[in-house]
Amino acid sequence: MKHILISGGSIAGLALAHWLPRHGFSVTVVERAPAPRPGGQAVDLRGAAREVAERMGIMARIRAAAIDERGLAYVDANGRRRAAMPADLFGGEGAVAEIEILRGDLTDILYGAAQQGVEYLFDDSITSIAESDGGVDVSFERAAPRRFDLVVGADGLHSNVRRLTFGSEQQFVHHLGAYTAYFTIPADDLTLGHWFLLHSAPGGRLAGIRPEKGRSAKAMFSFTATDLVYNRHDAAGQQQILRERFSDVGWHTPYLLSVMAQAPDFFFDTISQVRMDSWSRGRVVLLGDAGYCGSPLSGNGTAMALVGAYVLAGELAAAGGEHGTAFARYEEAMRPYVTECQKLPPGGVGGFLPGSRMAIRMRNLSVKVMTSRPLRGLMAKAAQKADSITLKPYDHHAHLAS
Repeated sequence: MKHILISGGSIAGLALAHWLPRHGFSVTVVERAPAPRPGGQAVDLRGAAREVAERMGIMARIRAAAIDERGLAYVDANGRRRAAMPADLFGGEGAVAEIEILRGDLTDILYGAAQQGVEYLFDDSITSIAESDGGVDVSFERAAPRRFDLVVGADGLHSNVRRLTFGSEQQFVHHLGAYTAYFTIPADDLTLGHWFLLHSAPGGRLAGIRPEKGRSAKAMFSFTATDLVYNRHDAAGQQQILRERFSDVGWHTPYLLSVMAQAPDFFFDTISQVRMDSWSRGRVVLLGDAGYCGSPLSGNGTAMALVGAYVLAGELAAAGGEHGTAFARYEEAMRPYVTECQKLPPGGVGGFLPGSRMAIRMRNLSVKVMTSRPLRGLMAKAAQKADSITLKPYDHHAHLAS
């Protein structure tokens, strides 16, 4: 039985850990966090990813855990709505999808579905990867060295596996000129009405509040910058950057800044894409954000993770575990889909983060035009990029010889 190591216990890694044992593979997942990561921003299920979730048998649980989010609305400093996109717009494939779920809730569902035939190494990380005839020798920070047949890097934008195997992050991570942050806040005194509310301010700044279940919500800050110097592991320093950048912004921004330091799940990072000519090298292959992060602007990160896991597992099984053939077919199937999913929306970063009051008014006007009845059908067709792949009916019960 072939033994596969997956680095990363989030959406892509857990989805792959679900599928591989069903094809007869033995799986180990190594995850730096001490347990499946809770919290996180809301993610959506759209296009072919819904079909993957159906085939996994988890769609009912996803729907039960989904957020009741009616859509996205841009508001002014007084909270008055200036433009809106309902969730059912464009066939449920608009900026806010029909099915939105907290990343942590989806991770819990996937973790529950990826137990049989899976070993977990939490609170650990890979320190070296060395391929030799017939296998890959892997060293860890905590666990004893092991030998695997294949290694999958499903460890996100700042992938450790990609760095160890392909080279420095700077070669593959392309900064789009903006940063984003999100964190959980108390929402008792906020009136959201089940809408994701966004307030734009001049200077390419955006503050947002997204509803959750219960008495909390997610705060979001995004802003444009190209030469920001900060420590990726220093949350206090990152929060000070946000205080300075948003000190004069109205709406609920002062409240969001005041509760930020108490958030248990503060996250801050660049808005970037990962672009690579190849997602595999020898017996190592990349999956999800590690190989083809699309960025929050283009979205579809969850879709690419779930679909990529399904395709990679299926092609490994179809090739009888022969990795060279499987990786080539995985890339052949996924590359057009990824290219489509990575396309930025109209206006790119400037459309998401307008730089002036006039640009903000023009953005709001363009949203109204796009959602008007004459253009709604045309825009709905353009929004279907997450459906731009046909899923093969892989034999999920095939068992491979060792």
